[in-house]
Amino acid sequence: MSKLVISTSDAPQAIGTYSQAIRKGNIIFLSGQIGLDPKTMNLVEGIEAQIHQVFKNMHAVIKAADCSPADITKLNIFLTDLANFALVNEIMREYFTEPFPARAAVGVASLPKGALVEADGFIVID
Repeated sequence: MSKLVISTSDAPQAIGTYSQAIRKGNIIFLSGQIGLDPKTMNLVEGIEAQIHQVFKNMHAVIKAADCSPADITKLNIFLTDLANFALVNEIMREYFTEPFPARAAVGVASLPKGALVEADGFIVID
């Protein structure tokens, strides 16, 4: 079974040796998204703006996979400051509806390009 590359110009282009998403069988693996503006490839300013941009970027890739945010099965959030955990929860409600995906939130020392938040996840297609 081959891998299908999923990509869109509505999300930041890869800044390394990876794809925005890969479909293998009935699973879509979403690469990590940071708060890069896809038009400028610059990081947006501030934690709140970055969280919004991360979810906008993820939604663009999900759409390119012919899926919707409701299809996300598992979401992983990486934060350079876990004090922003509540803010992630608050903003996430604007982009996802119940039942929410399974999720982990992990504190990390640093992220690419000095980002404050990153998210990745996967979709299992029925």
